[in-house]
Amino acid sequence: MDLIQYVQDKYVINKDLASFSAGDTITVYYQIKEGEKTRTQFFRGVVLQRRGSGTTETFTIRKMSGNVGVERIFPVNMPNLEKIEMNKVGKVRRARIFYQRDRNGKAARIKEARH
Repeated sequence: MDLIQYVQDKYVINKDLASFSAGDTITVYYQIKEGEKTRTQFFRGVVLQRRGSGTTETFTIRKMSGNVGVERIFPVNMPNLEKIEMNKVGKVRRARIFYQRDRNGKAARIKEARH
């Protein structure tokens, strides 16, 4: 067994988060430390991709802030990640929906998947 795998197995805590994929709208709650105080902040947006596997897995979320698109990459096993809340399950045909970056307004809508 290689050293990196050993350290990941031993010290990285795997979190049981809601299952989500590209096209879903989620809210990520995470802790921010400002000096001595910590507070919880959230980031709500559409998942553009999930990449990697195991302890190095990350996901990218995109939201619109005014007229500006803001993207943020979160590691799945980030220690200050509190929870992930599912808002909408989107119906998309691919695993990475980077074409959303070029769209705005009605063209950027994603159909909601039927349950």
